[in-house]
Amino acid sequence: MGDRASHWDRIYGTKSETELSWHQDDPAVSLELSELAGVTESSSVIDIGGGTSCYAARLIEQGVQDVTVLDVSSGALDAAQRGFGWIANKIHWIATDITRWTPLRQYDLWHDRAVFHFLTEPEDRAAYLERLSLCLIPGSQAIIATFALDGPETCSGLPVVRYDPASLLHAIGAQFQLVTHRSHEHHTPWGSAQSFQYSLFRKGP
Repeated sequence: MGDRASHWDRIYGTKSETELSWHQDDPAVSLELSELAGVTESSSVIDIGGGTSCYAARLIEQGVQDVTVLDVSSGALDAAQRGFGWIANKIHWIATDITRWTPLRQYDLWHDRAVFHFLTEPEDRAAYLERLSLCLIPGSQAIIATFALDGPETCSGLPVVRYDPASLLHAIGAQFQLVTHRSHEHHTPWGSAQSFQYSLFRKGP
């Protein structure tokens, strides 16, 4: 965990939220797919690699009672808690590396905007997918967003693996079914365009 945590702590420690390439004022695609997944006030949602993203805060504002944010960077989570005000007290915070995490419960929805595509080593992907499976019961769903096939090859100095919905489904395994997907052109704070794909999966029996 040390190297990953140090890398991301350094990124979050040297840039403001609006200087981060992945910054979004409005996580509209994630919220749309969350609604399609049937998220209600009684749903449980975990945001993998949530960092300082406002996705979790928007869920709380919509009345969702059980929201967890997991990120490898404790610095990012500290910043999020300072920035969210009273909402921070409504969120469960977990500072750990997803590939080394021991889940203690299950969730209705797993949300990951741009963590999985950083896992370039097969053993890291396998560890991630083991946690994904442990966290979801049959019928639970997952939103996984990555750079699309025509998206960037690197981010924040690290290589990534690009996916389309079909190759992502192949990567996460036969126990999941693709429900729907969205193509999205994300614009960084300095105006560069990045192609993303967002896929919604349902875990089968």
